[in-house]
Amino acid sequence: MTDFNQIQQIKRRFFAMRNGVVADTIRRGGLQYNMVFGLNLPQIVEIAKDLPLSGDLAEELWADRRTRESMLLAPMIYPPELLTKTRAAEMLREACTIEVCDILCHRLLRNLPFAMDIAVDASASSSDMERYGAFRLMFNLLYSRPDEIKPFVEAEIESNHPLTQPLCRAMLEEISFILD
Repeated sequence: MTDFNQIQQIKRRFFAMRNGVVADTIRRGGLQYNMVFGLNLPQIVEIAKDLPLSGDLAEELWADRRTRESMLLAPMIYPPELLTKTRAAEMLREACTIEVCDILCHRLLRNLPFAMDIAVDASASSSDMERYGAFRLMFNLLYSRPDEIKPFVEAEIESNHPLTQPLCRAMLEEISFILD
């Protein structure tokens, strides 16, 4: 009988749940992963539920930039209490797609006591993807801090960056609703 390490077991599970139609669609969309299994988010969440929270395993999955599902799974199993402010900011900078950024912010970064600090710092980045991550993270914090977030959103809208525009416009609508 062959023994597989935890990463191999996870990859075998990805393979067992693979969806070629979804994988082909993702590839045609231009995402540059070497390996796309085509799993949907509920499937990845199901795998995460069966895994222990582990910073080491999460870091190993996160480092696998070649595999879409690995990068999506990593934030779901990273224990928030182990994540430092520095590492959290690095992960936001390392998020390579909108999808990865969304999952990272929603499943992990928003739970950190220093989430707003990370978002504010990233909002000044010259990288469009990092700024997108900043505002995606702020969106998760919006209902508890609308007055604090509003000036950042207004400034980003004025900068007219195509990646952040739709997100910031939606945020501004939510802020108006909350504050009215």
